[in-house]
Amino acid sequence: MRPLVECVPNFSEGRRQEVIEAIVNTIRSAGAVHVLDVSSDPDHNRSVVTLVGPPEELEQAMFAAIRTAAENINMEEHSGEHPRFGATDVVPFIPIRDVSMEDCVEMAGRLAKRVGETLDIPVYLYEEAATKTERQNLAKIRSRKFQYEQLKTAIETDPARMPDFGPAKLGAAGATIIGARPPLIAFNVYLTTDDVEIAKKIGRAVRASSGGLAFVKGAGFLVEGKAQVSMNLTNYQKTPVFRVVEMIRREAHRYGVEILSSELVGLAPQEAFIDSAQWYLQLDGFQPDQLLETRIAQAEAEAQASPLAKEEPPVPEEATGQLAAAEIDQASRPSAFVEAVGAAKPTPGGGSVSAQVAALAAALAQMVAGLTIGKKRYAEVEDEMQAVQKAAEDLRNRLLDDVVKDAQAFDQLMSAFRLPKENPDRTQVILEKTLEAAIVPRDVCRQAYEALQLIEKVARAGNKNAATDAAVAAHMALASMEGAALNVRVNLLDLEDNEPAQQMQTEVEALLAQARSLKAQIINEAEKRSGLAS
Repeated sequence: MRPLVECVPNFSEGRRQEVIEAIVNTIRSAGAVHVLDVSSDPDHNRSVVTLVGPPEELEQAMFAAIRTAAENINMEEHSGEHPRFGATDVVPFIPIRDVSMEDCVEMAGRLAKRVGETLDIPVYLYEEAATKTERQNLAKIRSRKFQYEQLKTAIETDPARMPDFGPAKLGAAGATIIGARPPLIAFNVYLTTDDVEIAKKIGRAVRASSGGLAFVKGAGFLVEGKAQVSMNLTNYQKTPVFRVVEMIRREAHRYGVEILSSELVGLAPQEAFIDSAQWYLQLDGFQPDQLLETRIAQAEAEAQASPLAKEEPPVPEEATGQLAAAEIDQASRPSAFVEAVGAAKPTPGGGSVSAQVAALAAALAQMVAGLTIGKKRYAEVEDEMQAVQKAAEDLRNRLLDDVVKDAQAFDQLMSAFRLPKENPDRTQVILEKTLEAAIVPRDVCRQAYEALQLIEKVARAGNKNAATDAAVAAHMALASMEGAALNVRVNLLDLEDNEPAQQMQTEVEALLAQARSLKAQIINEAEKRSGLAS
């Protein structure tokens, strides 16, 4: 059972499915996290993603997602019902299991600093992570009356609007709000009217800041031709869902309308809806373990805890000869990417696979360095191995980003070819997108060669018990370069007279020649140190 954190980022895009998919695919490929839900609303022009994972993996995945959103969402062109600050609007971290709120606050701070310094996006910290009391409430930072358009001027002139990290100037990606908070429920109620003023009045009546219910944030919108009361319930235990619904029902009656339906955005704790069912059904003596699913889970847990479940008969030693030393937990099998490659679709294809293979090579270098650090017999190379470990981790993350970038570059090139032939810009756009499609595998070649240089260090000076792991890494790094170089060549096939294309081709060929020589040197060294060669 690993520590688990939930994150519910809000992105300012609810209409372009290809952009939403690009962001979600980035999240899935950037870290060992689970995307539990994606909810998009074209009227709000907003998507809410729910994901969980270990703290480090979640933090990495969110940085990659923020970068992808910044590359694909231009706030100058964005419009929607929901107030917003930036491409990635809000990023809350929520402790779920074996993680404290303080841990989530530290995650928010680290991510905010990295986003501000690396991506040049202004970042504001809110809720538990807020550095200023007035920024604890999200509504005090961003509201319908103060959002992206107003921030553009205020961030440069108003000291109270200075970001916690990043520049005091907005780019096309806007600003991002990052924080830590307890679980909340995003809950909307639709009314039997298209009069949005009624929804706005009810929103004011129920929200805490206007004297309504504690732990409720509410506003009124017109969504799909219906008046909607949109809410965040920040503490469903102290202000339960049923109480909010009943207050809206009573307020609606004042204006001669009814509740048409309600809507859950994203995910919510089971407890909130059990409480509502208990209240509406007047089940005064109800106990949670009266639920069939709960009782089954209890029985299964008791069976797993039984001594009989843990005891196994002895296995003859000769019967274990063919068993692997360790098994990959089925829940963590890296199958999603492999299945995506196997699908009858052009992406992800060979370019993405080359990047993934190079990432694995870097990961093996990181592993061998980690197995060397802290060992007395390797004390003299401790500093070198620590540097390799850090560099390999950074390289692995960059290559994982390229897995997604390669597929995106291919898709953009195909979009260029689909432009009408009478479009005067078609030829130029195709040329630009062709060069861009070659840049990603060119970068993979560069980074795979970086990986080879790190692998050489661990093969030469790292833990000799892992020397064959270094050799495997070398084989993979070169294979990645060969595959990426092939993609560069095919993308530039018809650009013989283009100078940038020829420079790219020359660089890749030179890197490959160096890589083949270095790989042979690594294999020779690894085989000697592992006892496979004299």
